[in-house]
Amino acid sequence: MMIPYKHEPFTDFSKEENKKAYEEALGLVQGYLGQDYPLVIGGEKITTEDKITSYNPADKQEVIGRVSKASQELAEQAMQAAVETFETWKKVKPEVRADVLFKAAAIIRRRKHEFSALLTKEAGKPMNEADADTAEAIDFIEFYARQMLQIKDGVKVESRPGEFNRYGYIPLGVGIIISPWNFPLAIMAGTTVAAIVTGNTVLLKPASTTPIVAAKFVEVMEEAGLPKGVLNFVPGSGAEVGDYLVDHPKTRFISFTGSRDVGLRIFERASKVNEGQIWLKRVIAEMGGKDTIVVDKEADLELAAQSIVKSAFGFSGQKCSACSRAVIVEDVYDQVLNRAVELTKEISAGNPLEHYMGPVIDQAAFDKVMSYAKLGHEEGRVLTGGEGDDSKGYFVQPTIVADVDPKARLMQEEIFGPVVAFAKAKDFDHALEIANNTEYGLTGAVITSNRANMEKAREDFHVGNLYFNRGCTGAIVGYQPFGGFNMSGTDSKAGGPDYLQLHMQAKTTSEML
Repeated sequence: MMIPYKHEPFTDFSKEENKKAYEEALGLVQGYLGQDYPLVIGGEKITTEDKITSYNPADKQEVIGRVSKASQELAEQAMQAAVETFETWKKVKPEVRADVLFKAAAIIRRRKHEFSALLTKEAGKPMNEADADTAEAIDFIEFYARQMLQIKDGVKVESRPGEFNRYGYIPLGVGIIISPWNFPLAIMAGTTVAAIVTGNTVLLKPASTTPIVAAKFVEVMEEAGLPKGVLNFVPGSGAEVGDYLVDHPKTRFISFTGSRDVGLRIFERASKVNEGQIWLKRVIAEMGGKDTIVVDKEADLELAAQSIVKSAFGFSGQKCSACSRAVIVEDVYDQVLNRAVELTKEISAGNPLEHYMGPVIDQAAFDKVMSYAKLGHEEGRVLTGGEGDDSKGYFVQPTIVADVDPKARLMQEEIFGPVVAFAKAKDFDHALEIANNTEYGLTGAVITSNRANMEKAREDFHVGNLYFNRGCTGAIVGYQPFGGFNMSGTDSKAGGPDYLQLHMQAKTTSEML
């Protein structure tokens, strides 16, 4: 009998020994910065002259490492390897595939602080955020292995006298995994292993800003006993390699996490049937968010202010679940706003080893976020923040913009940085109306002690993940399956009970007795 699933606990860094272990791991990571990492195609390690260089966003002179860059020719080679390996991997017992995942989870658990330290260096994540990313990666790997064991025999269907019917799941084929930089271990690992444990072979194209943590993960999967050719590592440019693989007639599905615009491009391209293609490609897409915390007049106002600040500025607001809109009923608007400003003034952006908030990911992100901070002066009142400094790293100070019109750009467009807009609502119904007025539908939170309003929100707040009396970030695998509505993607519910089925197709067999 299996031990019941329990998510990987977060490290308590108030304990000196844990902090020390993390600092030692930083030293270990520091020791291998600047190395080169090959492509992995059919188990063969391939080095190219063309490289993608990864830099530390908190210290842009520091090179984290370089990965070989795939060309279309190499992407084609990887596709052929994946197509060939699929024929054998799909026949490997689900229990054996799950065992590879259990082993991988154990390896990462043993090297937990090392992976977290690498996330601090490569993604600019402060210690707690990095630790949560690593814990989530372990959770995804463990959870999907267990889920596979649960669904491996299919689902019971009815049989009549004289016949026996079965309903089972079979893998799809070759999947393209396009993973994001903001959870460069958790989401990259989760989307990859979900495809693998269900019997598919994959081509992994990680985000170009965080490829080293992906290269390290590929090494872990090899160490865990994954056969050659199941996981092919092909970092490359989206325009050159990404489009080529999305369009490929042998691609069976695409699992994408990233921005709305790239998601729409993939969805559109994947819908086209290319020469030699005999199926409709499946797209699993987790896209953007414009997430709202609604504060009722009957609410714990301190909790409201704390929840807004933590959800808006954790990992510099670079989460698709981040709170970028606070909609507050007018009776308590000033109190919550003033308290949120007080709390925000206590935090600052800087070296992630010393500050609550680290950098944004790169120059493009810095420029984009700063343009929104500037827009704050036109669309509302900037009460704190609004400044940035990209001389050493890409630091943007946490920014609160008050009195923003619900239809203003700051209230409608995904910023993906530490900027939160506050808007006033006449009453709770009006607040819900504002909360639903974007094209997204990912996460939301409601701070209220009014049970009737809670139930109203449960029914009418149109988001995939809704939280009461807490922040709107921090979904735990297996506890709060994650994915959103509308332009937030295909509501794939990662870390949920029916996520693996997205990577499989159902087959009915009926035998006359």
